[in-house]
Amino acid sequence: MKAVFFDLDDTLLWDEKSVSTAFAETCLKAEKKYGINAGEFEAAVRQAARDLYTSYETYPYTVMIGINPFEGLWSNFSEPISEGFQKLNKIVPEYRKHAWTNGLKAFGIDDPVFGEELGQCFAAVRRKRPFVYEETFAVLEELKGKVELLLLTNGDPSLQKEKLAGVPELAPYFSEIVISGNFGKGKPDPSIFEHCLDLLGITKDDTVMVGDNLNTDILGASRAGIQTVWVNRKGKENGTDVKPDYEIRHLTELLDILAEKQQSL
Repeated sequence: MKAVFFDLDDTLLWDEKSVSTAFAETCLKAEKKYGINAGEFEAAVRQAARDLYTSYETYPYTVMIGINPFEGLWSNFSEPISEGFQKLNKIVPEYRKHAWTNGLKAFGIDDPVFGEELGQCFAAVRRKRPFVYEETFAVLEELKGKVELLLLTNGDPSLQKEKLAGVPELAPYFSEIVISGNFGKGKPDPSIFEHCLDLLGITKDDTVMVGDNLNTDILGASRAGIQTVWVNRKGKENGTDVKPDYEIRHLTELLDILAEKQQSL
């Protein structure tokens, strides 16, 4: 192995916890003001956001890049690198406002002013709550200097850069950082993986892809002929046709896999 490709969200950064924390803090404001259950309100807002997100003309573009509805709740899409991002930049203020306002309407509350306030609150809280898995830096430190490290992440470049800026110790470990919004296509399209191979001047047999998402990280790398390590921290059942080469529950297990591969050469 000459290189390891890492996914970012929910592989190195605990994005799920960051999002859940932001929802919990924001929904508590609605509970205090209107007496609605914060957990039930969160479920309503999540559904409202999904419904609204898929209704915009930009939805096919966000699918191609790999941007989910909850990133839209705090991203500004501020880099005008394509027509798609320019449209998203114009849409996102109303998207945030309406997602939260529609969540309130599910409880019979028509308060767009408060909906907009909640949208601003969620974005602010999410920015203040970056979480990193406890083993992330130990694993990267162990690999540093032994193999090349490349970060391959789907998403809006401005948002992914902001996430990395929130944890400034992370980016220096990587010789290359590839963001789907800059490339023009996201995982699982094999072309972005091939682009990463070209950047490092290596072949598909020289690297392994490490990620938590079967349908993007693992599927895409497999399509490109790259070996895969599925980080399945919660022990979820694989109900897909995607078959990773390796499955781990803890990121430190990657070190054993790489050591075994080196010994077999």
